[in-house]
Amino acid sequence: MYYFHSMKTNAKASPEIHPKPPWQIALIANLQEGFERTADDPTDAGAEFDHYQTVESIAAALESEGHFVYFVKGDHTLPEALMNLRPHICFNIAEGMGGDGREAQVPALCELMGIPYTSSQVVANAVSLDKTMTKRIWQQQGLPTTPYYEFVSLEDVAHADLRFPLFAKPAREGTGMGVNWKSIINDYDELITRVDWLLNTYRQPVLVEDFLPGREFTVGFIGNRGNPSNRRQSKLYDTDGYHWFPVLEIDTLSSVSPSIYGHDAKSLDIGTEGAPLYLCPADIPEALRARLIDLTRRAAEALDVRDVSRVDFRMGADGEPYLMEINTLPGLNPLLSDLCIMAAAEGMTYRTLITEILYLAAERYQLPFTPQVSASFENSRISLDWSLNKKEDVFHDESLHQPFKNKYWDEKAILGKY
Repeated sequence: MYYFHSMKTNAKASPEIHPKPPWQIALIANLQEGFERTADDPTDAGAEFDHYQTVESIAAALESEGHFVYFVKGDHTLPEALMNLRPHICFNIAEGMGGDGREAQVPALCELMGIPYTSSQVVANAVSLDKTMTKRIWQQQGLPTTPYYEFVSLEDVAHADLRFPLFAKPAREGTGMGVNWKSIINDYDELITRVDWLLNTYRQPVLVEDFLPGREFTVGFIGNRGNPSNRRQSKLYDTDGYHWFPVLEIDTLSSVSPSIYGHDAKSLDIGTEGAPLYLCPADIPEALRARLIDLTRRAAEALDVRDVSRVDFRMGADGEPYLMEINTLPGLNPLLSDLCIMAAAEGMTYRTLITEILYLAAERYQLPFTPQVSASFENSRISLDWSLNKKEDVFHDESLHQPFKNKYWDEKAILGKY
């Protein structure tokens, strides 16, 4: 047997303890540019990876605070890169490079090396990627989520007590991967066909749940549970420690996949033919808005998420909202991502969104920074330098904020309780 000994016992890449800004920041991501699918990969493989323009936008926001930003790929070269770079903190948006807990790869490495990092920690990122495990935890916490089944083989289908229509998707994917118009299952034959295709294409369990026929919403937030008085911009947050963005409604009726917010719909630029309508703030009663925010908070705290997150809902035939899934690493593309749409609709600048995520993590790790004094959030709003003309139609056209008619739901029934 051979023993390999490090040059340094318990070696870590830890830099100066509790350094004052400006910080050396490793911006860790997986990029679509340069990603090559193998012959066995599904056609939407790599869809969850970021574009280089997103990385540049995040870096510009961080550099505007005086920090030094280094882009680092979230792949097998990451350990060596972090050892050489020795960052004060990592800004993590990496999706990981394979495995059922891949979104936890970067957090786990940062924990091992003693480097602070943004967003959720190891367990939350691993569990949230597994939609079945997430639903199981939510159920145990008494949170509303639809009945579900997880199939690892076609033989499992025969033993399930099924009630159609159903909805089928890969259990451990994001960005609408494996979701299209065939995801709605109306009978047993369709279920067998779809489950067989998903098992063979994505090589992971298939989550099948009752189909929810109502409107679709997503709720995003930044913050952490606790007193926000020591935050960079403390007035942004409520007394519980959170900042809630306006509820976003996603109208897919006129999209390339009507009533389904799948990969094909998500990949289209806002305002182009076949893209969904993004209605923010959603035209909903205050009681429903409060209910969605309360459920989001409880769902996020059940998984112990950190800094930033987004939770997806759909209304059921009983007029109640149901939790679908949570994204602990929500997209930060300034022109396309749901969270950025919500921030823009509120008037929050992209710079503020990105830097607040950074300083929320810095607060958790007790990295020192100077609080930003402002009378209120309203006073911190400035014009959106990244809001292109095509976005103005989405955010400012009043016609888009009117209730829409969905052929799969009855408006009175779905919103009757609110």
